[in-house]
Parts: sequence; structure tokens; C-alpha cells
Amino acid sequence: MSASFLGVGWKFPVAPDDGQIALAAAEESIRESIWIILATARGERRMRPDFGCGIHDLVFAVHSGETAGRVAAEVRQALILWEPRIDVTQVAVRQDESEPTRLLIQIEYRVRATNNRFNLVYPFYLE
Repeated sequence: MSASFLGVGWKFPVAPDDGQIALAAAEESIRESIWIILATARGERRMRPDFGCGIHDLVFAVHSGETAGRVAAEVRQALILWEPRIDVTQVAVRQDESEPTRLLIQIEYRVRATNNRFNLVYPFYLE
């Protein structure tokens, strides 16, 4: 499968690479896209106010099972809406034992074009 089939874009964060802008290709591009979706609060982008993930509305929520469930639902919904190259197979949220105000969001996904499976852990801070 060629990299151009899955996409090529600027590496995030944007950085130089031999006088050019560093690029992310194929499955790396998808991983970075997921990170950008989760790191962007809805309403943050002026020209695309609906883009992003609703977890940022929960920043001051009390850590509870309900909050973890809402975080998982927001992540799943955002990825289904904004990253059509993947199927989300699981989203699990747990409290980081070393940092009580941090939730670790474990996302398991399958790249549709290649059927390759990946996981990503995204840290999300409460309070």
C-alpha cells in the first residue's frame, strides 16, 4: 500500500527537515491526525468550529466512573466523525496512578485500507 493512499501531511508539531517541512506519511499520518483531533477543543478553529473533541468540556469534571465514560464516548464520537481512515475498536479510560488528575485514554483502532491494528494512549488532565 503506498503512503499517498493513506495520506501525507505535515508532521505535528511542524518542524524543519533538511530545509523542508517534515512530513508524516501513511499510518504515522493517521496517528498524528488522531492526536490533533483529541488535542483540539470544539470551537477552537475559527473556520471549522465543529472540528475537535468534546473532552475539553470536561476539564474541570470530578474524576468518577461517569466522567471516564463520558470521556470515552466523546473520544469515540470524535474519531468516528473526523478520522474516516480508521475503525475504532476500543476506547478505555483509566486514572493514571502516578498522577491522580490525569486520565489515560487508550484507543485501539484498525486502519481500514491495510487492516493493520494500532493503539495510542492519550493523556488528558482533569481539574
